Amino acid sequence: MLPSLLERSCPRPRSSSAHRAAVLQTIAMGIRGLMSFVEDHSNEFFTDLKLRDTKIIIDGYALFHRLCFNSNLELRYGGDYDSFADVVQKFFEALFVCKICPYVVLDGGCDISDKKLKTLKDRAREKIQMAHSLSVGGGGCVCPLLIREVFIQVLIKLQVCFVQCFSEADRDIMTLANHWNCPVLSSDSDFCIFDLKSGFCPLNSFQWRNVNTVKGTRDHYIPAKCFSLDALCRHFGHMNKALLPLFAVLCGNDHINLPIVETFLSQVRPPLGAPSSKGRRHHRVLGLLNWLSCFADPTEALDNVLKHLPKKSRASVEELLCCSMEEYLQSQVRLQDFFQRGTYSCPDTLNLGFPPWVLVALARGQLSPFVSDALVLGRTILHTQVENMQRINAHRVSLPIRQVIYGLLANVSPPSGDMAWNRQPLQPRAFSEVERINKNIKTSVVDAAELPKDYSDLSRLTELSWARRQMLLLETLKVKQAILDPIPPALKLPIAVSCYWVQHSEVKAKLQHLQALLLGMLLGPLHTMINSSEEEALRGGGAKMLYEELQRVKAQPPGQGLDLDAAHVFCQWQSCLQMGLYLNQLLSSPLPEPDLPRLYSGRLVHGLCRQLLTAVSVESLLSACPEAQQLYEQLFNAMRSYAPAELFLPKGKSTSKKKRQKKQGNSLSKNRVGTALDARGWHERSNRFGPLMVGALEEHTDGSELG
Repeated sequence: MLPSLLERSCPRPRSSSAHRAAVLQTIAMGIRGLMSFVEDHSNEFFTDLKLRDTKIIIDGYALFHRLCFNSNLELRYGGDYDSFADVVQKFFEALFVCKICPYVVLDGGCDISDKKLKTLKDRAREKIQMAHSLSVGGGGCVCPLLIREVFIQVLIKLQVCFVQCFSEADRDIMTLANHWNCPVLSSDSDFCIFDLKSGFCPLNSFQWRNVNTVKGTRDHYIPAKCFSLDALCRHFGHMNKALLPLFAVLCGNDHINLPIVETFLSQVRPPLGAPSSKGRRHHRVLGLLNWLSCFADPTEALDNVLKHLPKKSRASVEELLCCSMEEYLQSQVRLQDFFQRGTYSCPDTLNLGFPPWVLVALARGQLSPFVSDALVLGRTILHTQVENMQRINAHRVSLPIRQVIYGLLANVSPPSGDMAWNRQPLQPRAFSEVERINKNIKTSVVDAAELPKDYSDLSRLTELSWARRQMLLLETLKVKQAILDPIPPALKLPIAVSCYWVQHSEVKAKLQHLQALLLGMLLGPLHTMINSSEEEALRGGGAKMLYEELQRVKAQPPGQGLDLDAAHVFCQWQSCLQMGLYLNQLLSSPLPEPDLPRLYSGRLVHGLCRQLLTAVSVESLLSACPEAQQLYEQLFNAMRSYAPAELFLPKGKSTSKKKRQKKQGNSLSKNRVGTALDARGWHERSNRFGPLMVGALEEHTDGSELG
């Protein structure tokens, strides 16, 4: 019998390029084996294009995965977001040079029917295995946590038109492409099934890095290949195109989990056709296409499928197969309305009772699919990072932030009748989270936070004053407004999140982690200083010198292996930042959204951690740029009030201090004075920032609470 319909196996470690190619096939899986089959017959099924002067509809999910995994980016350290943003910018600049007008369509949340839950859980398990492999020096492809948010920020910066669909985008992409009669760019083999007027261009043959010039002109084009559905049907005896959706669901796609189909396949034993060295690899694809080509239409073929199944199963199987085949029909969504007027109607949302502002924000990418999943399904999936698999998953630290998000979302009444949500059978204010436990996944039940009455109506949340919305954000992050006053606007949210993180991290942050994180945050301001050329010349080029020094640290080869504790600490920080961003967005951004590409670089902060453990000091790094030094002091001053006193102790003193507290029962105030003195002496020997790190510890009586 052939393998079960949605059986998965985790790829074994292999060479980096081969492994990433295999993972890219898995990421945009669609119909198993179909993409590699048609690519093996490239001369028959594809035509060469010189793409220019056209609109193009881009599958955003496929694109940012492709650019992330196929651009030699370092994936072990939690995201080189600046390097990724540069790659994304170069991609779209190549399109602009060729007068190609891109329209990016992003997937939204999970489908209301939740039919892909098993597939999503399978992929979550695969990501855990790949993340573990990366953490111990092996191969693997795991998207950094904030990659989608970075991608959207670059689209906004470049003024690329984009929309975020309410759920999966494939049908909407097909419908828009046919409306505008332009090609689709993706890596999802489902687009080999859709009947596209202008064809489907696979990303792996889209040579955007190789822009050419039209001979005798100044016009440019990108070499590409376009899949021909007509050529595929000709190859299989001029088969009816309408049979292909049935082929897709029988072959196995992301939507259907129907092991009983294996009964049909084992009985029919579809013919493989002409023998081929690659026939065994594609025997399922070849066999089904050859078998289906014998039928005139889907009705005749479906009847032949059903007669090989037990009678008691036929009705339910027929219903499921027909519903799955509908995924390849034209969508009722008119995305062109959004691109022309800024709004569109989605039938799936009409009877959900969502506030209009939520639907608009979702379409504009101003709210994450995390929000729609929580609203529609009462369930979210927490994506695994390259972290220490032996510890509690890094998302646990941000649970209180998520509970406030759930508290804001819990006050929308689900509809009844045919449009009832597919919510888990939980209490009204309970949500479920799919999270990592060790090297597997589990589903945990989480209670939403109880919030004051004026936050209880999601439809009126945007009507609350800026002060009330900011108050909830800062109370959730346990930060006082006065602490953030000296901080530049673009860094207020990251610093507020960092204050929360340093109080709650399960793997306790150490001094070098905090220093490295804050030094990394200087990249954005330094970049701005450098681009202000006249001011930078007056400063003597200090900003450029420091920026280049930080880039040298980032470019240094990694050490013996990944420091798992440091990786876990920074994964916790990213989780806090992600959920802080989502809460800020849900509250209509009472704090400005930070420039993510220049906020955090995994390679840089890990490199700085290594350097700060040697003879390098913060003072020596910042000595060339007084402006950066002043900003660093402001950032550190904000965080020092919330950092545990142990953070500033010399190595080995933290444990002995705890023992003295337990044994002697020293008062809190005495311990604080002693801690400040010990830390001050150590840091004065290291650098002059010592007083900055401990000077206010005596004042800090209860920085984690807000009055």
